Parts: sequence; C-alpha cells; structure tokens
Amino acid sequence: MRIAIFTETYLPQINGVVTHIKILKEGLEALGHTVLIVTADSKTRKHYIDGDVLHCPAHNLKRIYGLDLASPVSRARLHYLREFNPDIIHVHNEFSIGLSGMNIAKILHVPVVYTLHTMYDDYIYYIAPKALVPLTTKLSHRYFRYFPQHANAVTGPSKKCQEYTAEIGSDKKVEVIPNPVELDAFAPESSTPEQRAKIREQFGIPKDATVACFVGRLGQEKSVDVLLHFWAQEMKPEDGMYLLIVGDGPEKPHLEQLARELRITDRVIFTGKVMHPDLPPYIHTCDIYVTASLSDTNSISMLEGMAGGLPVLQLYDELNADQVRDGVNGYMFRNAKEMGQRLRQIRDMDPQELQALKNSVIQSVKNSGAQTLANYIQTIYYNIYQSHPPKRPPLFHLPAQLKTLSRRK
Repeated sequence: MRIAIFTETYLPQINGVVTHIKILKEGLEALGHTVLIVTADSKTRKHYIDGDVLHCPAHNLKRIYGLDLASPVSRARLHYLREFNPDIIHVHNEFSIGLSGMNIAKILHVPVVYTLHTMYDDYIYYIAPKALVPLTTKLSHRYFRYFPQHANAVTGPSKKCQEYTAEIGSDKKVEVIPNPVELDAFAPESSTPEQRAKIREQFGIPKDATVACFVGRLGQEKSVDVLLHFWAQEMKPEDGMYLLIVGDGPEKPHLEQLARELRITDRVIFTGKVMHPDLPPYIHTCDIYVTASLSDTNSISMLEGMAGGLPVLQLYDELNADQVRDGVNGYMFRNAKEMGQRLRQIRDMDPQELQALKNSVIQSVKNSGAQTLANYIQTIYYNIYQSHPPKRPPLFHLPAQLKTLSRRK
C-alpha cells in the first residue's frame, strides 16, 4: 500500500506523536508498504520532498508547544499528493496539516484513518484566558468533532479517546491500539554502568539511593505539581529517595519555585531538557517511574521507562487503569500516602524480588514495538477496503483472504 501520513510535527522534533509516527512508519515499511510523511516546516518557504517527507511551508507558534502551522489549502501540496497517489491517508493531528489531509482525501477519493492522540480539553489554557475556557471548550468540541465524523476509521491509544470523542459529540467507535515504544533503544543494556554513574554524580545522587523519575514536557496538564505536593507530604530525608524530573516546558520555573516552597529541593532534581537519543541512561539510572498525569493516553515516556525495566507508579485513572497492573508492571496509587507506601515497598524489595519485578515490567511491553503497531494499523487499513470499497482500484495486492475485495467499480 501507499500511505500518506499527515502530521503537524515530525523529526527532528521529539514528542509522543512524533515517536508514535516514527515507529509506525518503520513498522509499515518493514511490512512492504510505502510511506510519505506530510508535515509542517517553518524553516522552508516552499513545498519540497526530501526522501520520504513532504515539507510544507509554515509559521511557528512559540506559545502553543512551538507548533508549526501551515496553510490548510495548497495547490502544491495537492500536486505532490496526486503524484504520490496514496491508497490511504492517515491523519495524526487536527490543525492545518490535519485539515489538509482530510480535504485532500476527499479530492482524491481516498479513505482516511484518523488517530486521536490528545485530549484537547486539558490544553485549552494554552490559548484561552480562564474566564473564556468554558466557551472555548464548547467551540473546540465543534471543531474537533469534524475529524472522527469524517474518517473511515478512528484509532487511539487508550479508552480515554472513546470518552473524549463521545464528549465532543461523535458517535464513531475508537479502535484502541496501544502506543509503541522503541524497545531496543530503551532496553537496560543500551546504556553502560559508567553512563549511569556519571548522571548520579552530576546531580549529586548517592550510589545507593533509590530514584524515582518522571519524564515529559513540563506543562500544567502533566500534574507534576501534584507529584511535588505528594512527595513533600509523604517522603522524608531519612527515606533515602530522590525524585528526578526529566524535561523542560513552560511550567518548569513554577515547579522549581514550588519545590523551594515545599522545602524538597534536596530530594527533587530538575534535569532540564534531555534530547531523546540521550534519554536511555537517565531512565536506567532510576529505579521507578512515577506519574500523576491524568491527561496522558498510554504515555510513551512511561512505556520507555517500562522498556528500561522501571516499575510504574501511576495516579489512579479509571480509563487508564488497565495500563498498570499491580505487581506485574507497577502499582496504582490514589493519594500521597499510597504513593509513599508503594515507593518504599519497591525500595525495600530484596534483590531477587526486585529483579523479578523488573523482568515482568520489561515483558509487559515486549509486544509494544514497531511490528505490533504496524500489524494493528495494517488490519485497520484492510478493513476499510472491506467495509468502504474505494471509488478506484487499490494500487496494492490484498491478502488472499481479502482478494474478493479487489473487484472494484
């Protein structure tokens, strides 16, 4: 198949959506498909293809996650897509490039798969004053409803996506396909003891200390402030535990100030921005991954921690409750006391028990690689041709069990 993936953001930028798309692309290509990435690029003034990426001129919006925003309508873009002649258009974002993908699909009579990555109600504060949040939220629901309603299939990484689409007024079923993770890149053996020791030395962490970490963009929606309050309430210096917060974002100065006010700066460390290729040793120098975010949908950063063998402590969220299974890959907690109890429980495990838990954590994400994701998505693509035959014959050979679908008008 020839697949055009539309995304506002792509490499060299790094975030959860980019990581998802990168892994999906690699998996699809390993299955023999041809993939074209269509993305916004504020560093160019004209459309051009470099390898398998179509770069589209855009303006950078520093206030909104540094998003590059392109025009949703472009003759040049349409020309390149006609030349590529896709069998499927797969939309991963909801702004200008996403709209462009939906419109080009209509023009070319190509089916659309839409993947929902973000619960936008948690991000309204980026664009609206507090007094206007209710109205802005209502208007945003009208806008975002367009994507699931006009897609042939909708996917998302957790059950929260189905709740969100229903809330915005869409009746489309969401196929839940868990996020992928780069298993080899984050495997424990991908970093050396020397690299891990160097990180501990850099931040003044004792060799024998137990370290919990959170990795991600430091925005309000990540609820790192909740972690800090819980840590201050429950964790004492004599516990011998540290919290390593890896990442940067608009909330970092406020969180650092909060840590000072809570008098936990001796036990809570902010690393600042760490480039994605440099991240594995930071993961591996830690012992536990902890998060209080309720906005994430099967967080890729959490999965990367699990690929590194870190048991996860996650603030209980009913719609994400199946992601962390007590005693298998971590534990849920509902308040500061429970978080503290679980942290100390893991800290006090004997070496054999702890290693068994780490092995179980790694095993729990063994099926979260590129091949698994690509197989799931490939099935979605083929099912579209079964239930919504295209107006032109597909350019690919269907599997034997679907050969009857090749009889097109």
